Amino acid sequence: MLDIVVNNYEISYKFLNISRNNKDDMENELISKSIPVIMLLVLGIIEAIGGLYFNDKRTKNDWTIELVSLLTLPTIVQPAIFILTIWIGKTWLPQYEDYFVNLAIGWQILAFLVLDDMTQYWWHRLSHSNRMMWKLHRPHHVVEEMGVLVTYRNAILYYAFMPGIWLSACLIFLGMGYVYLFYLPIKLAVILLAHSETKWDRFLYSNKLLSPIAWVVERVISTPSTHFAHHGLTAEDGVSHPNGNYGNLLFIWDMIFGTAKITRKYPTKFGAWNQIKEPWYVQLLFPLIRSKRPESELHSIRTKNDYDPSVDFKEFDS
Repeated sequence: MLDIVVNNYEISYKFLNISRNNKDDMENELISKSIPVIMLLVLGIIEAIGGLYFNDKRTKNDWTIELVSLLTLPTIVQPAIFILTIWIGKTWLPQYEDYFVNLAIGWQILAFLVLDDMTQYWWHRLSHSNRMMWKLHRPHHVVEEMGVLVTYRNAILYYAFMPGIWLSACLIFLGMGYVYLFYLPIKLAVILLAHSETKWDRFLYSNKLLSPIAWVVERVISTPSTHFAHHGLTAEDGVSHPNGNYGNLLFIWDMIFGTAKITRKYPTKFGAWNQIKEPWYVQLLFPLIRSKRPESELHSIRTKNDYDPSVDFKEFDS
């Protein structure tokens, strides 16, 4: 499995319009691909040592969802989007290939932050207000604990239609592939850390001398405290914020658009109040495969039992 994860970016990066004959470019590409894999392994080992995967609430079904999601996004979904987008560009818009290759690095970074990260904020936010979108995002929230493997738990179509991936492919076609080599691993590192039970931000809160730094960091990027709050079961605990804290790389989007909540604490209960359990293939392949249970929200695109993600919490009899 690790060989697949290590090589999962291979198809995508062949389309970054970067010369593979340049030794520096090849080294940068290797580093870019290695960082997320190394972080996933290190964080997973630390969590395992802490007992997360031995005394946890994960079922065999949860493990399957997490491992399948971990593999399908970088090996199937993202490469397919990149290949299709860049093929369309080369076929019908060849005059725009590498059009912005000489654009200042700062502007290229800003382009990815806005067209990838900010659009993902709105995509994520939409999935908590639109009931159909929620069904694609549902696997990410029904798990009752955190951990680095929660990061990619989403239905395949949630990623397949994600605007940020398509727009990133467009930026790469336009000549920004080199910047993407650095942007993507940084973003993935922040997201992985935000889901991890290692709770790296605790040391910022435990030392008063670091308080000014913590104030800035927690408002700029996603941290375990702010993102754990998003996964919390109910806002009734005073810590959780299920319908807010949507940021992925940058938390600043929540600050700008009014969905931020910062407490420097961590919820004790996670999940979504609709806890009907569904097989992994129903959760990941909906609506292509649907639940056989009429009472399940995954029984159809629209049901009388649709879960409303905007409702903070209510007792649910599964």
